[in-house]
Amino acid sequence: MTDIILINPGNRKQVFQSLGLEAVAIEPPFWIAVIAAYLRLKGFSVAVIDANAENLSPEETAERTAEMNPRAAAVIVYGSQPSASTQNMPSAGAICRALKTAGVPNVVLGGLHPSALPERTLREEACDFVADGEAVQTLETLLEQLRTGRFEPEKIGGFWWRTDTGPRHTERYPLIRDLDAFLPVAAWDLLPMQLYRAHNWHCFDDIEHRMPYAALYTSLGCPFNCSFCCINAPFGKHMIRYRSPERVLEEIDLLVERYHVKNLKIVDELFILDKNHYMPIVNGIIERNYDLNIWVYARVDTVDFEVLPLLKKAGINWFALGIESANPHVRDDVTKNLHREDIKRVVRRIQSAGIRVIGNYIFGLPADTEETMRETLELARDLNCEYANMYSVMAYPGSRLYEETLRTHPERLPRSWSAYSQHSYDCYPLANDRLTAGEILAFRDQAFVEYNSSPEYLEMLKRTFGREVRNYVQSVNTLRLQRAILSETGERP
Repeated sequence: MTDIILINPGNRKQVFQSLGLEAVAIEPPFWIAVIAAYLRLKGFSVAVIDANAENLSPEETAERTAEMNPRAAAVIVYGSQPSASTQNMPSAGAICRALKTAGVPNVVLGGLHPSALPERTLREEACDFVADGEAVQTLETLLEQLRTGRFEPEKIGGFWWRTDTGPRHTERYPLIRDLDAFLPVAAWDLLPMQLYRAHNWHCFDDIEHRMPYAALYTSLGCPFNCSFCCINAPFGKHMIRYRSPERVLEEIDLLVERYHVKNLKIVDELFILDKNHYMPIVNGIIERNYDLNIWVYARVDTVDFEVLPLLKKAGINWFALGIESANPHVRDDVTKNLHREDIKRVVRRIQSAGIRVIGNYIFGLPADTEETMRETLELARDLNCEYANMYSVMAYPGSRLYEETLRTHPERLPRSWSAYSQHSYDCYPLANDRLTAGEILAFRDQAFVEYNSSPEYLEMLKRTFGREVRNYVQSVNTLRLQRAILSETGERP
């Protein structure tokens, strides 16, 4: 008997349409691998099924789970970006239903979305329990009880279960303080490492070699409070906690030496923040002389120009910057206090160090109008970053924007979890007082096409990465996403 099966849900075709076949990354579920490693250290037998990477149907996932005869199965709904948790709920729910049909006992749902809406998740999904919060200690205590045969849910922290009188729950465990104790080197051996691939833009310098690929955390949480972000939902507060540089370097050593990883993502919501944390990691990579291709998240106002050459030397080739909007009033409204001149100056300084920039932009923020969205697109074209992510605004469960919308305009929220996916057919952005969901989505889709087909951008790609990458971007740009709310017969998702 296996103590627990940890399952990573996902449906790339539903979430990304045709982009899911080739353009998007397939990321390893690092949080699941960390939970697996921790539970193994505690003496439990653990297996992992990455249904997303293996493209398994819910029925195939359930059949494989049942064959291992587990005491429990936990579907952990995280993802490579905040939206990935909510947009994966249809897949997670389908897997839970299939698990129950297959007779798998003690089905747990955990992760970011279930932690944001634990009671609703328990009411709506075919799970037995919900793990609310970080889930590590919750699953450990549950397994201890299942082994002894004494199930006492009121003694499990961060736990939701059903009773005859309705859902009951306990308070979450206190936040983990010693991340090295609770976040050991991940159980990479339980993952199908041969299936993971980097984002296409991440490998513009070597587009034919997007594998092998890995993604890891060096910290948890974020101290900032952007209203549209839900990243802190499992933690309950705006703060950041760090793994030790020594533990992070131990993990990178394993990935390089055993799995020959070159393409690496640092998943931290904000890696470029505290030099006392990230510079020992950077220096350790330089000392090891690894040939890595790394990308990290940063804010425009946290970049230290003095260390950029060392970051580049370590193989940090890409910064993902949350620029969001060109209009200062729109940015200030979502607690993103930046100035246009500073944005351009920082982008150029990063690029002058040989580091590429991926600019992240959001259309349809609460104070946006057609004119301010056009300002943002014009800024994006002016910056001409090596890549641009263009998003429609979403009120993700767990964010302040979701709570505010639920209180004031619940009719503006999507009716399905898959509609929170930026690239899905039923994508449904959050309308504001001046723009409909359809107007926001239409602008976003056209902005992405306009950016990626601009002569300035294509010429920069050719000059920086070569003709092959320029042609590749042009070919991907011919793929058109189908949208329900933009079709004549489309209904609101």
